[in-house]
Order: sequence, then C-alpha cells, then structure tokens
Amino acid sequence: MKPVALDELIVENHQVDAAALCIKSGNAVLLRGGSEAARSNAALGVVLREGLVEAGLPAEAVQIVPAGDREAIRALVGLSGLIDLVIPRGGEGLVRFVTEHARVPVIQHYQGVCHLYADEGADHDLSVNLVVDGKTVRPGVCNALECLLVHEKEATKLLPKVAAMAKDKGVELRGCPRTVAIIASAVPAAASDFGHEFLEKILAVKVVDSLDEALAHVQKFGSGHTEAICTASYDRAQRWLREVDASCVLVNASTRFNDGGELGLGAEIGISTSKLHAFGPMGIESLTSKKWIVYGEGQVRG
Repeated sequence: MKPVALDELIVENHQVDAAALCIKSGNAVLLRGGSEAARSNAALGVVLREGLVEAGLPAEAVQIVPAGDREAIRALVGLSGLIDLVIPRGGEGLVRFVTEHARVPVIQHYQGVCHLYADEGADHDLSVNLVVDGKTVRPGVCNALECLLVHEKEATKLLPKVAAMAKDKGVELRGCPRTVAIIASAVPAAASDFGHEFLEKILAVKVVDSLDEALAHVQKFGSGHTEAICTASYDRAQRWLREVDASCVLVNASTRFNDGGELGLGAEIGISTSKLHAFGPMGIESLTSKKWIVYGEGQVRG
C-alpha cells in the first residue's frame, strides 16, 4: 500500500473520515493537519492506530505528519515513488503551492465560486429560500453560494425580496448597476467581486438579460465547483444541465447539496474541481484504481 498525503484537515470528522476511506480502499495514508489542531490530530492518530492493530492491520497504515512550514510540505509532495496522490484541503494559496511543487498527482480544489441563476418565470419564494440556504447557513464552506444571477424580467419583484432577506440575515449585497438601481442598500460591486469566493455573508448579485448571458457569466467566473438554476422550464433546466461545466449542476436545489454525504457517497475525502482523475465529491471509489487481470490457456498475440 502506498500513502495518500493530505494537508490542513479540519479536525471534526475529516481526519477520521479520510483515514477510514483510505484504509477501506486499500491505501495507507499520511495525515497532515494544521498547527492549530496539532494535539487533537495526534490524539486521533493514536486512536486510529490502536483500532488498526485491533483489526489485525498494520498500525503504520495511518500516520500523522506533524504540522510544519511550507518547506516541509514541499518535501512531502516531492516523494515521487512513495506517494501516489496528494489531496490538499485548505485555502487557494495552499492548493497552488502544492500543485506547483508536487512531483506526484494532485487533486486540485482551488475555489468554490458557486452561482444560482433565477430564471425567467422562477418561483420567487423558492429562489429566496435557495439563497438563504446557500449563503447564510454555512457561508464559509466551499459549496456556499457566492453569486446570484437574476433574469431581468424577475429582477424588479425578486430583488426586493432578496434585499429583505439579506437585511434579516445580515448579508451584504454587492450588486451590478441594475441591481443597485433596484436595491438602494446594495453596495456597488467591483469587477473583482464577480468570480470571488467570499466565504462570509457577502453575496454578489447581477441582473442578466437571458439564460445565454447567465451561462456566459458562469463560464467566465465559475470555478467548476457547483452551479444551480431556479426555473419552472424543463427545457431551460435541461440546457443548464448540458452546458454548465461544473462538478455538480443542480435544478431547483441549494448549492450546498454538492457534498459526498448528501450525494450518497457516505464520507468524502474532498471535492475535486479538476477532472483527473476525479471530478466532484470523492468517496471510496475515487481512491481506487483499475487493474486488468487476464486468465489464459497459452494464448499468444503473434
């Protein structure tokens, strides 16, 4: 078994989930958490190794790597031939550092710039509820909503409802000029607000002329993570599903459903926004590889 290296895991359940997934899929794993949780990670490591021994498995299959500086990470991700795969979990800077210096494959997850498009004819209450769940419940997670796109024919009635919700939930709205003309409390959006992962109670808002413009915006500013449409049109929903390039595309559902547990994978080890070898939430199958087995009776190729 070769190890899979991970970085900056959140203690909660991630370290245990990652170890369980790796062991169940036949992998050893190196777990390197952040310095802020060093003692908790070490304690969990002891428990995990004791459990492995009780199950008749080698304790060395799960190893806790002490937190260190970026040079330690550089050395770890350069262990070609010893490590099969690196899965960095943390900020964009960490992921880019690992990707730039790794000599082994890396599962990339730079940002979660997730959009919701409220289509022409969309149910306004449903649209607002999707914004509430996507933006306010856990604004600091990668599948949180970061930008709301609204069809121009719905803007004058839908945006005041969004504004009322934002005031009640403490959400700052940063809008395009057409949005600001409707919502006086909205802050004029800077160009950098579109395509930005806020990870807090800030939501970019843009009024668009059509589904075509919404698709073009997502193509330009999306991060390949999660994109949702709120619509009553089957045809436009199907077009959204076909044309949006993201690891999870939703119709009339919150962006926060892009999660291994919610999608039936059980535990997840991360969400990939690259396409080699996984795309989207990674469960146990994403930690396995294919091996060809051939039974013969003396066949030769010739």
